[in-house]
Amino acid sequence: MNAPQAPPRSLITRLGIPPTLAWGYLGLLLFMIGDGVESGYLSPYLSDRGIPDTRVALLFTVYGIAAAVAAWLSGVLSELWGPRRVMWAGLGIWGVFQLLFLILAIPMSSYPLMMLGYGLRGLGYPLFAYGFLVWIAGVAPRARLGTAMGWFWFAFTGGLPTLGSLVAGGLIPHIGAYATLWAALALVAAGGLIALLLVRDDRGGRRPRGEGPGPAAALLGSVTILWRNPRVGAGAVVRVINTASQFGFFVIMPIHFTRTVGFGLTEWLHLLSAMFATNIFANLLFGVVGDRFGWRRTIAWFGGAGCTVSTLLLFYVPTAAGANFPLALVVAAFYGATLAGYVPISALMPSLEPQHKGQALAALNLGAGASTFVGPAVVTLFVGPLGVEGVVWIFAGMYAVSCVLALFLKLPGSPGPASEAGDEASSGAPVRTPA
Repeated sequence: MNAPQAPPRSLITRLGIPPTLAWGYLGLLLFMIGDGVESGYLSPYLSDRGIPDTRVALLFTVYGIAAAVAAWLSGVLSELWGPRRVMWAGLGIWGVFQLLFLILAIPMSSYPLMMLGYGLRGLGYPLFAYGFLVWIAGVAPRARLGTAMGWFWFAFTGGLPTLGSLVAGGLIPHIGAYATLWAALALVAAGGLIALLLVRDDRGGRRPRGEGPGPAAALLGSVTILWRNPRVGAGAVVRVINTASQFGFFVIMPIHFTRTVGFGLTEWLHLLSAMFATNIFANLLFGVVGDRFGWRRTIAWFGGAGCTVSTLLLFYVPTAAGANFPLALVVAAFYGATLAGYVPISALMPSLEPQHKGQALAALNLGAGASTFVGPAVVTLFVGPLGVEGVVWIFAGMYAVSCVLALFLKLPGSPGPASEAGDEASSGAPVRTPA
């Protein structure tokens, strides 16, 4: 008698997306498109309105500090409140402070109000996006966790800054830079509501009362885990380095490419879109590669070593060749692809501390948020004495350090360097996916 066959899996499941969270991925994509609209032009836009470049860099640094705090809190608060409430908080904060930025700060050209509106708006997107990341970590099966995280970063970077920059490049010539910021608000609202109203997975709710540590213990544990488990601490540093150059380049590269290399603003926005269009598809690729080749090795060689090279090429090739768009396109795409080599760290980190996944994810999110101010802070501190070239070398050196650190991120019980975290690739056994 034949054994009953398992029902066929849906396309969503075969792609590695948790089916109950599918609407969340779409909502995240739209939210991050809105958040990324400004990324390619806000720096020169504020500079053209008379804000000195150093003050613009400081504004981005304050925004990044707020984002880092929110990113850290997103993991802790998701354990206490549930991811859904954290995402609601992120959506509300983003909308309120964007309105302050648009209605008062920009029309009045008030730098203090810009600091208040734009700086505190930095609390919004990490609560929304990384709250959803925690949700994914609690739902996706471990054998496909790298792939599920790859889809998260596909949606995240698909919006910030890939499609966001493309939207900006299409809207600015027709409605102007200021009105485009209003369009960003509409996109964020639409994406947030899609994710929060259409996702029905119960694991996004608040945990039962009395279960797990209290608020104070959860907050403290999300910090002490950085030294209680040194691998988690090292992973957080790797995550900081991952996108530090990206956020630093948002400050200096629009100015460098338009004023020094000789591209127009629209051409720069198209380069930025191509850079991260490559990145979003590479996110999917390296999510799958990490599940098969090994999370740790993928991070070290495709991420750390790759970014060390691509960061230098992104500066030197256009600087030497001038406004050669096809050549700049190639190095921009290579840089975007190597950034995606770090995708498996989202699967690796909670596996490094399986008894305290929420705390490990809080450390990961802290690293992700910290990168949003570390990058601009490096620019603020060093672009004056060292110039753009010196800043680029600092970022390249940071990537080389991350390559070394990643090689130490072995799972508990891994006997040696041949053992890779979270998959069976190193043993040659096939990766089994759940039905």
